[in-house]
Amino acid sequence: MRAEDHDRILLPGVAEPRSARRAERRADAGVAGNARLTATNAVVLLVLLAAEGVTILRVRALLTPHVFIGVVLIPPVLLKMASTGWRFARYYGPPALLLRLLGPVVAILTVVLLASGVGLLLVGPSWLPLLLKVHKASFVLWFGAMTIHVLGHLGEVFRLAPRDWLRRTRRDVTGAAPRQWLIAASLVAGAMLGFLLLSHVGHWLAVKPGGGG
Repeated sequence: MRAEDHDRILLPGVAEPRSARRAERRADAGVAGNARLTATNAVVLLVLLAAEGVTILRVRALLTPHVFIGVVLIPPVLLKMASTGWRFARYYGPPALLLRLLGPVVAILTVVLLASGVGLLLVGPSWLPLLLKVHKASFVLWFGAMTIHVLGHLGEVFRLAPRDWLRRTRRDVTGAAPRQWLIAASLVAGAMLGFLLLSHVGHWLAVKPGGGG
């Protein structure tokens, strides 16, 4: 019989609490790490969305950066959905009721907005009017829902986002480097996808007369 088996038999009341405490610490670290990942990624998304908002002001003239930034957003958005989905599954730190109800709406509208934008680059001319209407309508709804969403989480984001980057708080929760690399990888993937789809912008401009976006 192994020594650890012997200890487990003789001291069951000691072994189990220690194991439970280790599992609890790992769970707590996972919750804290996911919260930091979500917050840092939210800052990245806010910066990208602000840049995308600038292109909307003159979307016809700035269609190339509009498309590129929109595509770059896709992997970080998916990462955000994954981290918030993990939070929902673990059911820790539930936000206020309004934000809880608004979360799925924001997620659905974001998917529709990004999917219709990519679709505008890939579909034939006959589908452009319909997809353009979907893209514009989803943007209007998304902007209203996202404004409430951002304002509701802004304090939490700016409280948690710096913690993986400041020396005094970085080591409080393990996994800061992997979280940073994960966000960087999502941006690199988005940039690569953006460059791949930029070749379709010229065709879209040739087909679609006038302004709009």
